[in-house]
Amino acid sequence: MSETVRTMFATIAPRYDVSNTVLSLGIHHLWRRVVVRLSDAKAGMSVLDCATGTGDLAIAFKKAVGDGGSVVGTDFCAEMMETAPEKANKRGLSVRFEVADAMNLQYPDSSFDIASISFGIRNVDVPVQALREMARVVRPGGRVVVLEFGQPKGVMGALYRFYSNHVIPFVGGILTGNKEAYSYLNRTAAQFPCGDDFDDLMRETEAFVSTGYEPLTFGIAYVYVGEVR
Repeated sequence: MSETVRTMFATIAPRYDVSNTVLSLGIHHLWRRVVVRLSDAKAGMSVLDCATGTGDLAIAFKKAVGDGGSVVGTDFCAEMMETAPEKANKRGLSVRFEVADAMNLQYPDSSFDIASISFGIRNVDVPVQALREMARVVRPGGRVVVLEFGQPKGVMGALYRFYSNHVIPFVGGILTGNKEAYSYLNRTAAQFPCGDDFDDLMRETEAFVSTGYEPLTFGIAYVYVGEVR
């Protein structure tokens, strides 16, 4: 990933949690629950959460896999993870956080039962390569789960585009001091493939025996699931 993108995330990291909750109206918490459910995470499993940011999804997975399971949260921007360990510790949860590039993961083949990435796949330089890497480190029969924004249609689509193009950059700029970061994030979300098109990317990897997806909140977001070959 580019140094420009890494620096952008570093600048918004201190206020990322607040802005994320405000801008999503708290709905992102519900979306993460769907990710964990569709991953089929069970007690004792091992999970890799890429682009973990401040660790919310990694923490949700740790609750699912319990004391007998393990969770590693990774991000290419160390600053984004600065608050994550304390957040997990306050909940009495043991989660390991490490710097890693989703396109070149440092873990051996078949190291995990599940690999996930939320709102990060569109920021990697080559999404197909990142998907292949995530599949590589997951055992055969395990799952790769992706949470990413979509492009809703109809009246909801028009409302969402107005909110994304005008409200999110304005409010995000006030909350973090970096309006351009939120303009960038919205541009990438609007241009990134979703639904069948992203499912095609997953199948292009030839790393999965099956793929599928579930739209969330009128198609504002999607959860994609691939069973590793």
